[in-house]
Amino acid sequence: MARQLKLTGKTQADLAEELKLTRAAVSAWITGRSVPRPTVMEEIAEALGTDVGTVHTRTTDTQVGLPVTWYHRPGYPDGGRDGGNAAAFAFDADVQVLARETCQNSLDERLTENGRPVRVRYTLHELTGEALDAFRKAILWDDLQPHYLAVSESASQQKVGRVVDAGVRDMFEKGRLVLLRIDDYNASGLTGDDYDDGKFAAVVRRQLESLKSGRGAGGSYGLGKATLWATSALGMVLINSTLSVPHEGRTERRVIGRLELPWRSVDGQSYAGPAWLGRPDPDTRGAEVARSWWADEETVERLHLTRDSDEPGTSFLIVGAHDVASLEQSTVALDADDEDGGDDDGTRDIRAMHRRLVEALGRDFWAAMTGGGSRLPLLETSVRSLRNGEVVIEEEKVDPTVAQPSRTRALRAFYDGTTVDRLTEAGQVALRTVPLRLPLSGGRRGTLGIHPAILLVTEAEDADGVSNQVHSLRGNRMTIKKSGVAGLPLGVNAFQAVLLAGHAAGESVPFAEEAEEFLRAAEPPEHDRWGQSEELTLRWSHSAHHRIARLTTEVNAAVKELVARPKRAGGEGGAKLRKALTVQRRTTPRRGSGQALPELDGLDAAIGADGEWRITAEVKLPRGDELPTMTPVVLLDVRSGSRPRLDWAELVAVDGCEVEDGVLRFTPHARRATFRGATDVASHPVRTALTRLVLELRAGKGSEA
Repeated sequence: MARQLKLTGKTQADLAEELKLTRAAVSAWITGRSVPRPTVMEEIAEALGTDVGTVHTRTTDTQVGLPVTWYHRPGYPDGGRDGGNAAAFAFDADVQVLARETCQNSLDERLTENGRPVRVRYTLHELTGEALDAFRKAILWDDLQPHYLAVSESASQQKVGRVVDAGVRDMFEKGRLVLLRIDDYNASGLTGDDYDDGKFAAVVRRQLESLKSGRGAGGSYGLGKATLWATSALGMVLINSTLSVPHEGRTERRVIGRLELPWRSVDGQSYAGPAWLGRPDPDTRGAEVARSWWADEETVERLHLTRDSDEPGTSFLIVGAHDVASLEQSTVALDADDEDGGDDDGTRDIRAMHRRLVEALGRDFWAAMTGGGSRLPLLETSVRSLRNGEVVIEEEKVDPTVAQPSRTRALRAFYDGTTVDRLTEAGQVALRTVPLRLPLSGGRRGTLGIHPAILLVTEAEDADGVSNQVHSLRGNRMTIKKSGVAGLPLGVNAFQAVLLAGHAAGESVPFAEEAEEFLRAAEPPEHDRWGQSEELTLRWSHSAHHRIARLTTEVNAAVKELVARPKRAGGEGGAKLRKALTVQRRTTPRRGSGQALPELDGLDAAIGADGEWRITAEVKLPRGDELPTMTPVVLLDVRSGSRPRLDWAELVAVDGCEVEDGVLRFTPHARRATFRGATDVASHPVRTALTRLVLELRAGKGSEA
């Protein structure tokens, strides 16, 4: 009630006088010591300019007093300028990146008490004509236009300005606007005060603040929310949250908007960048700062923020959603519907974005959507597309068995307890445990303990995409790392593998909590790999990432052992390839220091579909802190004369090394390294099938013959 009095500009004494009661009675209502009688409720509602239901339920703000408006942060008094939100530059304007980050955030906010999954729905909605005009009116476009005009005038000087200028021009020249809404249900919602520590302030008010401490949380940098604004060509996101914990005695329709623009000057007044759509806060100086407000159902409908139910969670509406990859796809070729019915450019755009969202959700969250045994799915996702409220593509629930059939089969077998020790029949899933040796923190030498990660291997299916890969994940079951397996024997059956670490391996697995914490610290902001990171160095040591490299080596060895075919008697199966392949170790004297050079220790090669040689090589490394650089050189074996040197079309590091300008730089203290390459067919003087291959490892840049 105190908030409503401020919104109407009245004091406790004013209300007491109007109701002909004592100020003490009003004070008791505000502090919760007593509740007004039903007849008095009607008088309070009249005094506040609202209805009795609002006074009783406190689900919306009174509609009198300070109106909802945009508050633009004033320019810095020292003259400093920001060209945009730097956090947004950590990610591309890509709906697949958006899906990964937002779905991860929803997973982290899942309510676990009821055991149900968090449900996340993505809605693409193209507005044109009257629907677009009505939405612009709802977001107070006339008040914003001078700010967008100021940004456009300086667009040539700022990257953010150029994006915003293009977004505004697209809206007016093409007469359309794409909204992308992300709704999650069975999630915590944006709880907490507008300004103090809490989920609301972390998302709406602050940068680089995560406040995620849950077991198996995916995010840790507080950067993921920036993808919402990065995906908006107008820099605008509107929010409607239903809270799991009441704030100000309410839970439903907590609404606010945030705008991210660069520094600008409007009518001689400078503005720092961000702006908020909300109700002016009476407690701030001059009642200028906008805070969230409890909106009525009509308002959220006009803002396209209506939620399906009162289940806790948050809806984020990205205004002017754009996706560079989808635009490129839509301009290359029309889909089948275009050829038949002739969709316009806008509809083609949202169709392409729809496909890419479904693809990304299935690729990155298949494990979180998979259940079995006593384990329930953590996540359900779907995508739908609309145009002016009419369905363009029906809601499509993402099915992990369609997106990742082999890996889903493997995970379910683990949950159901139906794995085997070795693969002997089609459809089986083999299980191995691989050790993650956790280091002591604080730079101390030694091992805290051994965490047995779970490795699952099964036969690949065509729908899986790239075969012979390991997908690694931890607590929230989002795919973190995708990697090939180096040094596979030739002729192995195509397979898929899954590595479960931390809580994903099981709550009762030894050192699951410690492994979860260690691997989370080893991830970059994109959460797409495990390796060296600043946090890993600060909390453990500069060499802690070697524990992860060793885990990778153990995983690769286990996979190779599981998928290797039994050797044929006499070894006739590989005779033809051995004739076509030579591993040559070039004799090189030791350096003056007595240090030995790295040596080739294993080689697999095959002829690719385009006639190129595809090579995977292993290198044995000598002991030493500083290992010399080496250059892999591929040649054709000839009976006489000099061997023709082939060019590399691709040369990439797999483990224990890095590739820089064709030169291998080895990881200090590593004992083995693996690299992979493919030759450039244009440099082949004769047909590949008629040649024999020689691979040499030369010291330095390898320019000598």
